[in-house]
Amino acid sequence: MFQKEFQEKKPVKACTRFAKYFWVLPISCIGILLIPFVIASGGTVSRVSGAIEIEGGFLSRLFLWLRLEALTVGHIILGPCRESLTRCRAHEHIHVSQYERWGALFPFLYLASSVIVFVRGQDPYRKNVFEREAFEASQPEETA
Repeated sequence: MFQKEFQEKKPVKACTRFAKYFWVLPISCIGILLIPFVIASGGTVSRVSGAIEIEGGFLSRLFLWLRLEALTVGHIILGPCRESLTRCRAHEHIHVSQYERWGALFPFLYLASSVIVFVRGQDPYRKNVFEREAFEASQPEETA
């Protein structure tokens, strides 16, 4: 992944990408630990735009029960099925960028944002500052 950039004489870009992955690695490891269980239960793993997408297997039942379409854990995006991951890809990649910005602090900041808006009597998901950013950035632009 980084080798191509070094071969093309772009070491600064490669080092920056490596630093982002390393910065988020403690959180990504949580998602990585799920890979063997997802594969053993019939799921699949693929790499898309710098993130690892894990889908199917026991996640199908778990996400149905939790009523989730996708969930980002560092550079790992979890989903019940390929269609769900495809539908949510732009949104979830905003969360990947947020992890790259905030590193291991991101889950705590996300939770704090949800608690603050909940205490204010608002929807802790839709009014979460990180979700608002993801929804706004992942919406297709309207043409005039």
